[in-house]
Amino acid sequence: MIFIVLIISSYLLGSIPFGLLIAKAHGKDLRTIGSGNIGATNVARALGRRWAYLCFLLDMLKGALPMLIIGNWRLVIGNYQLPITSYQFLWLWLAAGCAAILGHIFPIYLKFKGGKGVATSLGVALGLWPYYTICALFSFAVWATVVFIWRYISLASIIASITFPLVLIGAMALIPNWDFVGLWPLLIVACIIPLIVIIRHRENIKRLIAGTESKILK
Repeated sequence: MIFIVLIISSYLLGSIPFGLLIAKAHGKDLRTIGSGNIGATNVARALGRRWAYLCFLLDMLKGALPMLIIGNWRLVIGNYQLPITSYQFLWLWLAAGCAAILGHIFPIYLKFKGGKGVATSLGVALGLWPYYTICALFSFAVWATVVFIWRYISLASIIASITFPLVLIGAMALIPNWDFVGLWPLLIVACIIPLIVIIRHRENIKRLIAGTESKILK
């Protein structure tokens, strides 16, 4: 029951549209500006980079917070012994992270019309120590490099998300105690998240191919 509550809470937390709330506080409806997306990139178009950074941080925390709470569950429920195996615990941990991401993409507060899930996915990955955290840091470095060179947020998000499972596969092959037999659920979810990101960026992909995608200003 504790984990069911945490999974539902993760979804509800992920559903909070921070970008929309930030824009509304400035008297603007983010859904009528630019791409209409409720994420940090559109906040930058509407209000500038400072508020976009805040939106990105808050959206990232939506994913990181549930992962940190579950990862440190003894701080939440004390010394109670959970009646599940470590394998089941891993699935529940991943389920909470996926719930937060789905909350951002399909928020109940906005009739299930949300953002693209990049920042929240990053928060989930950073919060699942050490397996996803290391891969997420590497992927974020790739994201920053692509943005710096080509100035496309969408392209950077797509490439970084594809990089994530590839880094995890490499880590499983190179790190002795990261065996596939025990960690294959992590790889499954690590492949699903980029697929979701790519699907959510399908319009951006069309614009990238057509050469009409907007770049960020230097």
